[in-house]
Amino acid sequence: MILQPLAAVDGALPGPLLTETAALYATNHAFFELSGDFPDPGRITVEQVAAALADELAHDGAEVLLARSAGRLVGLAATLARHPDPASGDPDPWIGLLLVDATAHRQGYGRSIAGLVEDRFRAAGRTGVRLAVLDDNPAGLAFWRAQGYTPLRRAKDREQGRDCTVLRKAL
Repeated sequence: MILQPLAAVDGALPGPLLTETAALYATNHAFFELSGDFPDPGRITVEQVAAALADELAHDGAEVLLARSAGRLVGLAATLARHPDPASGDPDPWIGLLLVDATAHRQGYGRSIAGLVEDRFRAAGRTGVRLAVLDDNPAGLAFWRAQGYTPLRRAKDREQGRDCTVLRKAL
């Protein structure tokens, strides 16, 4: 598996890549029903995904990494080099989103993508990584705990004020 940073070309995401990424998002309607990130999780559009990706990339130090296996897009990870609130005092980078093609769940892709993201942070000299899991996503919490992440605190997410658990893994 390889991770490739998503890069705009002349200020826009290439159409075929955007279509492929939108298809990945669309397979995950159950997750997006939980998160509320899209108005109709059963009908996620290319335009909505383009806007979501632009929002992810608007943060300083943000990166969207596309995960490919045998040339196929199997997932993505959105990361931040640091917490978006400088007043937080948080020294760690963050994983903002890990999304795996729902038709390929339980095949090890999520674990592989998480490991590759951790390797990138480790190579950059980072000593830990954080993320937040929505409290109404027990499967997500179980996944991250199985990857070695430990809960730090309860919080509200920055975007919509939803209850979540912040977790950290030492690198």
